[in-house]
Amino acid sequence: MDRVIYTAMTGASHVMQQQAAVSQNLSNINTSGYRAAINTFRAVPLVGAGLPTRTFVVDSSSSTDFTPGVPQPTGRNLDVALQGAGWLAVKTEDGSEAYTRNGSFQVSPNGILQTRNGLSVAGDAGPITIPPNTEVTIGADGTISTVPSGTIPTPVAVVGRLKLVNPPNAQMVRGDDGLFRTRDGSTAAADATVTVASGNVESSNVNAVGAMVDMISLARMYDMQVRMMTTANENEKAASSVLNMNA
Repeated sequence: MDRVIYTAMTGASHVMQQQAAVSQNLSNINTSGYRAAINTFRAVPLVGAGLPTRTFVVDSSSSTDFTPGVPQPTGRNLDVALQGAGWLAVKTEDGSEAYTRNGSFQVSPNGILQTRNGLSVAGDAGPITIPPNTEVTIGADGTISTVPSGTIPTPVAVVGRLKLVNPPNAQMVRGDDGLFRTRDGSTAAADATVTVASGNVESSNVNAVGAMVDMISLARMYDMQVRMMTTANENEKAASSVLNMNA
């Protein structure tokens, strides 16, 4: 069989993988703090007599677009958006630390500050507990203060501080759960220079128009690869027919 069918097959397979990455980005266009995934592939020349113009397609390492999103006001005291570079630390179900840009928080029935999907928000001194019947204020440095609800003036109580980190982007990798971790699995140190804006959340950095254009382009590339496989198959049948006639 003509080797071109294998070349086209690898191209079609990897176009489908890239299409899946673009679809994932589009499905998270409204996810606060989401970082777009970048899936690329590269061509590898074939080695052999008569094959200098043919190439296989292989996976290239996936990466992430770390371009900041746009802060969007929400008016909620429990929402924060990172200003510039940095990450919010959270505790996963297995007790390890992971990092996110999604600063939309809530308070659990037990008074623990959590993410919307139930992960505990990490503080500089451990989990952050919010007393009941209090109003919460989050400062630019991540300090969380509370005052009892009501009209009687009372002293402000500091209950904790968000753990804000800023490891180099090159050291950050996305996990299957959508959270980021350091490449070597180590815990990032708190960075006092990272700041947040209360009452805001960061939008996804996915460009909807660009993603739709990529989907159309990838669909056309897939069709081209399939046509190449069909042509190679037809050529093989024609060649086999000619050989049988001359046998």
